[in-house]
Amino acid sequence: MAATSSPTSRRLPSLAKYEVLEELGHGGMATVYRAHDKRLSRDVAVKVIHPHLRDSKEVQSRFFVEAKAVAKLRHPNIVEVFDVSGEDEGEQYLVVELLRGQTLRKLLRENGAVPPEVSAALGLELLSALGHAHAAGVVHRDVKPENVILEHHAHLGAATTSAMATTSVPSTRPPASGETPGDRVVVKLTDFGIAKLLDAQGVTSTGQVLGSPAHMAPEQIEGGEVDARADVFGMGVLLYECMVGHLPFEGNNPAQVLRRVLDGTYACAERERPEIGKAYSAILDRALARQADDRYPSTGELREALAVELRRVGVTSPRAELEAWFDDPAAFALAHKKRMIARMCELGSAERREGKVLAAAADYNRALAYAPDDAQLLRIVTGMHRAEARARLVKKLLPAIFGALALGVVAFFVTRALKSFPVDAPSLDAGAITLVRPEPSALPVARLDPTAAPSGSAPLLVAPLAPTVRLLAVPSAIAPTRRTITIAKIRPVAGVLVAVDGDPATEAASGKSITVDGKPHVLVFSCIEDLCDPQTRNIGAGDGDEAVEMDLKIKPAKLTIAGDPTRSYVIKEKPILSVNAGGTTDVPMTRKSETFHVRQLGTHEREVEVTLTAGQASRAVFGEEP
Repeated sequence: MAATSSPTSRRLPSLAKYEVLEELGHGGMATVYRAHDKRLSRDVAVKVIHPHLRDSKEVQSRFFVEAKAVAKLRHPNIVEVFDVSGEDEGEQYLVVELLRGQTLRKLLRENGAVPPEVSAALGLELLSALGHAHAAGVVHRDVKPENVILEHHAHLGAATTSAMATTSVPSTRPPASGETPGDRVVVKLTDFGIAKLLDAQGVTSTGQVLGSPAHMAPEQIEGGEVDARADVFGMGVLLYECMVGHLPFEGNNPAQVLRRVLDGTYACAERERPEIGKAYSAILDRALARQADDRYPSTGELREALAVELRRVGVTSPRAELEAWFDDPAAFALAHKKRMIARMCELGSAERREGKVLAAAADYNRALAYAPDDAQLLRIVTGMHRAEARARLVKKLLPAIFGALALGVVAFFVTRALKSFPVDAPSLDAGAITLVRPEPSALPVARLDPTAAPSGSAPLLVAPLAPTVRLLAVPSAIAPTRRTITIAKIRPVAGVLVAVDGDPATEAASGKSITVDGKPHVLVFSCIEDLCDPQTRNIGAGDGDEAVEMDLKIKPAKLTIAGDPTRSYVIKEKPILSVNAGGTTDVPMTRKSETFHVRQLGTHEREVEVTLTAGQASRAVFGEEP
């Protein structure tokens, strides 16, 4: 049957086994509807793929492979898949359980930042779901608050397990009989619609950028290899937004956001909101590392890091913590503040007794963030900061002190050794040591020295047997310092040049070594044919070998759509880009030249193939309507 959705006035799709009731929302790949399962008499959610994607054989292939893989996932924190359309049906759709809670995005809009311990407890639930999916070969690739559904039940019992509350209802009652603290909150991760399957055979890679710019890992934006560590990055973004109250990577447009993700520039979480503390901030920094190798290697290790910190601050039941916050956020925040001040002071005091100055200062700092007007805390933190500064100073000076002591010892023994050498000793190298003989007028004269004679004897005449020799231990030829600069990693992997101190550029590749002296040097990296903007790396003076990494960004291509400005246009290979007729769009490139397909949407859909070149402008021309 066909029906009309009042908010959008769009015709609802007609499905044989399901009665489509209303539209719930839409994303980059599909529109989600509430529908009624005619056979099992239950409401479900139906995710119908967009028409302009339905004709793509690759999208079809990915859709069905994904559906089969996600349908195998059985986890309490993953939305269950019930059914998938047949390949001969007019619509392509996925049928999943209908959730009646709210998205994490809506919750963040209404409440702002979430207490760090509540955010971490939420993270444990989602990371458990991702770990299960990764074990089955599924990478989500689009972890964000919009894809997290939260259900909160004021009363949990046999009569209400199927009737879910739609909003959080405060409750201070003790758990009912048979109810475990934390059971009244359900956390579900949904929309594996753009998941990349690690074991998907027969599905080709087009280098598409799929996902939300602010939540995508750098390697995903660049069209590189994506694995479970991309979801670690996505969880880092989600946790940062929950704890801080805003995204780590923000900008005025998607291009700015993408650039900041690729540059890895964001404000430290602890600096943005001191109540978060150094421990959580450090966890977020590792999850958000620019290079995948620098992140937690798996969601399990990120989950364990959060669990360890929760236990350290006294949270023994994360699910109960999550539930208590849902019951009454305002009351929870007040109680949580008092609890954290007491716990952080307790931890800081214990660490001070153990001589852990830096750790104690970090915990006292977090306590002070909750109670900035506490005079006693302020005195403790001020004293700890002085101690921390002294510790840093000592740590900085220790190498110099030990170095000076070592040089003193060496100088003492060298001096003794040199004094024992005769002037004309054959072992002395005339090229290494300069002999300086005094002028005759400066020669010592013979003298009587009573102390040089045996007791009771007459004084002896003491005189040097030879002129005094002053040894200047200054080598006349010192071998210059030689050190190696190794290019540990470079992107792109080919077509990159490096010039040292203005010398002619040579090919740069991962593993290449450059031998230089101990002076400062300047390395300039560039691409052949001016495909990327040059970048400079300064190497300081020293005698140690160094390793450098360089990530050059290939210049985007400029695409202009010549067509009807009232129509919508999309690049099939890069569906997240916004393209409009008459304007110029920067299209990210992974190599010098790539072919894309621009589709004009609407009643008469048309498609134009265009080859784009990095750093150059091209046009996709659409003629008159057929």
